[in-house]
Amino acid sequence: MTKAEKTALIEEMKEIFASSNVFYITDCSTMTVAQVNNLRASCFEKGVKLKVVKNTIIRKALEQVSETQYTEIYEALHGPTAVMFAEGAKTPAQLIKEFRGDKDKPYLKAAYVDSSVFLGDDQLETLLKLKSKEELVGEIIGMLQSPIQSVLGALQSGGNTIAGLVKTLEERSN
Repeated sequence: MTKAEKTALIEEMKEIFASSNVFYITDCSTMTVAQVNNLRASCFEKGVKLKVVKNTIIRKALEQVSETQYTEIYEALHGPTAVMFAEGAKTPAQLIKEFRGDKDKPYLKAAYVDSSVFLGDDQLETLLKLKSKEELVGEIIGMLQSPIQSVLGALQSGGNTIAGLVKTLEERSN
């Protein structure tokens, strides 16, 4: 690879990292070509972009995006590396778990999710438990609706009278 090609690849990776809030750094070594192709197909189906890139190029691209934001990730940049880029925080984790089955590859080296860094394959279960923004918003809306529904129910059960409302609220407090 010429110096110009490396520079272009670093620039491309820099743009991808700068626009991504979620990326996973994995180890796909010892996987056969057929297995890697199957992994790529699975990634494509789930909207995850998989790139196999040298560690030095990843590091230089990350350093150009931010000098301090990704320093924890640098320790994971050794050996063969593939990077998964996704919109959803747990999509790559689900993909790794499904694809891996009872094997040990692909192995999670590190993950970056909305400014949080997860190091090591033991963090895969934690990443699987993360909730999406939509799930969190749904839970918050559900929690906010619950008290409102209780008040509306009390109003309806009391025959729409203030005396009925006071009686119902008094019963609930006991």
